[in-house]
Amino acid sequence: MELERGPVQALSGRPSRVRLVSDTTSFTELVPTTGRVVDLLRDITDEPRSALADRPWVYSNMVTSLDGAISIDGLSEALGGPADQALFGALRSVADVILVGATTAIEENYRPASDRHAAARVARGQQPRPTIAILTRSLSIEPGHRVFADPSARPLIITTSTAPADRRDALSEVADLVTAGDDDIDLAVALAELADRGHQRALLEGGPTVNGQFIAADLIDEWNISVSPRLTGGDSVRAAHGPDPGASRSMTLTRLWLADGMLFGRWVRAEHHD
Repeated sequence: MELERGPVQALSGRPSRVRLVSDTTSFTELVPTTGRVVDLLRDITDEPRSALADRPWVYSNMVTSLDGAISIDGLSEALGGPADQALFGALRSVADVILVGATTAIEENYRPASDRHAAARVARGQQPRPTIAILTRSLSIEPGHRVFADPSARPLIITTSTAPADRRDALSEVADLVTAGDDDIDLAVALAELADRGHQRALLEGGPTVNGQFIAADLIDEWNISVSPRLTGGDSVRAAHGPDPGASRSMTLTRLWLADGMLFGRWVRAEHHD
């Protein structure tokens, strides 16, 4: 059993309470081989995620209802469950860096990533745990936030050259700042900087605005989504929203799993699919 991260809310579409995640949750593979029982960590680790020439492989992780909501009454607790949290941990276990918007990091009360899989990561040539990278133009997150609590897991702050100087000074005490763009964050520049730091796999955890910006910039290589067996109605936002990308991106289904009544799908860019 593993204690997963603390109180969370709706912006990234992840469950909103501390949960105990069972290592024995049974996943059944529907695509590509019907009926196989999944070895979760092994299968997630074996999925191809090769860094590109100038940036890391970018892969997402979100949860929604059947009708596309990422929350119920402003929270996503009712949408997730043990299987969703097990997948969340497995996807984090192979990331070099976790990308998250400042609003999501604040409202979901992020903390440093777990070192549960440190030995396996080091054996693969990775750092013992992934780096948290927070995207923010305004530098609104406070230096006292718990994501900065462990000096051995110093996060990155990705921001702009016009971000407030006093906020830069304050946050530079607890994080390493990366400047990517002037008035707005240039995501391509940010990813190139991450690649220069040796990060080959970047897990995108939202929220929806950040997801929408990555889609508009055509920088999503893999889309993972957990689908809860619930119809919610209401006015919850989608898993991604933002500027019109101008053209849709074709994705190919490579994995569909079933566990606890939920569906877990993985789609990759068509040109990356063998």
